[in-house]
This record gives sequence, structure tokens and C-alpha cells, in this order.
Amino acid sequence: MKPVVSIIMGSTSDLGVMEEAAKLLNELEIPFEINALSAHRTPEKVAAFASGAYDRGIRVIIAGAGGAAHLPGVIASMTALPVIGVPINSSNSIDGWDSLLSILQMPPGIPVATVGVDAARNAAILALQMLGTGDEAIYSKLIAFKEGLRKKIIQANEELSGKARYPFRVG
Repeated sequence: MKPVVSIIMGSTSDLGVMEEAAKLLNELEIPFEINALSAHRTPEKVAAFASGAYDRGIRVIIAGAGGAAHLPGVIASMTALPVIGVPINSSNSIDGWDSLLSILQMPPGIPVATVGVDAARNAAILALQMLGTGDEAIYSKLIAFKEGLRKKIIQANEELSGKARYPFRVG
């Protein structure tokens, strides 16, 4: 199968965060690729990746970066594909705020959808929601996934209310 989602990170040190997106895509059997490309160290490879992504079958790009976090915006400037930015709280980051603001504050015409700091799993869900608008199989997988989330919280609440840890609790 050809990948339809591309997960890109500025450095392999970001893998611990970005693999959460890969795990979810793998769980839902969505073909993806994962690579490290640096907007600063390998700009020619980033340009080749971004300009050729659509022709290779990629339909959504998830790009994670820490610090100045240029990677998502650079990629978005070179493709018409949707780019989802994942700000990473990296070793050279200011609690992830610098990354978050760098990805959020894109100039007009170069949007990057942005999730929370280290929220690669949410980026994968957003990518699937984008893909699901034109693919009933992916949409059905998302419906089932979200139903599973609903059931987990209902079960957790039932377990919590069944515990006698708080004997004076009413309701």
C-alpha cells in the first residue's frame, strides 16, 4: 500500500512524541511513512519531499518540530496539501511555547493546522478526519474509534462511582 499520511520530524530526538501519531495510524491500518527532515540542515531534502508528496500519494502531512519550529511552515509553503503542525517541547524549547507560537503564527496564505504541544496523537486524528471526508472506510474507522473513547469514559465513570473510597459522597 502507498502511504497517504506522512509524518515528518525535524530530528530523530522528536520520535518519542511523533511515534504517537504512527501508533494510531498503525492501529487503524492507515498507510503512512515517517521521516526526519530538517528545515535548517537539509532544506533541499525538505523541498524535494514537499514538492513531490502529492505525486507519491500523500494526502496529509503531520510535521513535528521543537524550538523555532520552522519545519511545518516551510513544508506548507511548498505544497498545497494540508499540513498539521505538532509543536514539540524539546531540549532547546521554552516549555514548547516557542514551538507552539512559531507554528500557529503563519503568514497569510500559508496555513498550518496546529495541535497542542506534544499532541501527535491528536494530529493523527485530525489527519484521519481530513481523509475521512472523502473516504468512507476511514470515516467508519473514526466513528468506531470515537465510540471507543466514549465507552472508555463511561466505563471509567462507572468504576469510579462503584468505589467506596468516599463514603460521604452523595450522587
